[in-house]
Amino acid sequence: MSRWKRFFRSRDGSAAIEFAILSLPYFMIVIAILETFLAFTGEQVVANATDTLSRKLRTGRITYNLGRTTDMTQAQFRQAFCNEIAVLIRCSATEVTNPQKLYLDVQTFASFSTIPKTIPRVSTAKYADLDTTKFKYTPGGPGSINMLRAYYRWEIMTDLVRPYLTTIRPAGGGMPRDFLIVSTAAFQNERYP
Repeated sequence: MSRWKRFFRSRDGSAAIEFAILSLPYFMIVIAILETFLAFTGEQVVANATDTLSRKLRTGRITYNLGRTTDMTQAQFRQAFCNEIAVLIRCSATEVTNPQKLYLDVQTFASFSTIPKTIPRVSTAKYADLDTTKFKYTPGGPGSINMLRAYYRWEIMTDLVRPYLTTIRPAGGGMPRDFLIVSTAAFQNERYP
């Protein structure tokens, strides 16, 4: 009986046992904080790239089908966007030609009131997937009203924050995994020569 009393009274190694019990939740929270920080940093990187390229479109430094040296094809424009976000997000050569994570929509409109104000989704469900079927690359010339929308699927790795950060859910009801980064710029081109 005295052995059992000594065993229950002993405090040797209690700090190690407490650390072992508390370390898993602690490190999960730290990793969740870091992942949330990275996702929001990625959002800022995409927003900065959208602003930079929309400024180049607006001022005529990037044009389309005008027969100038500043003309860019859709692939060249996508590559320019990828170069802007390369600080944090990498685009492979395949991503430039066949979008899987980064989607760009550049269109011209008759007036600012006709520019879409919602994210195009495949259904009306709150977390429905992105509908990319109507995305175009048709920026206008001098004086035209344009919109540049950028969408990036940021993959969430930590299960702890995944249900709170994801904005796209699979249609089959599987585990959500993507945080949709959205950045939009609507502008009227300058009347460049």
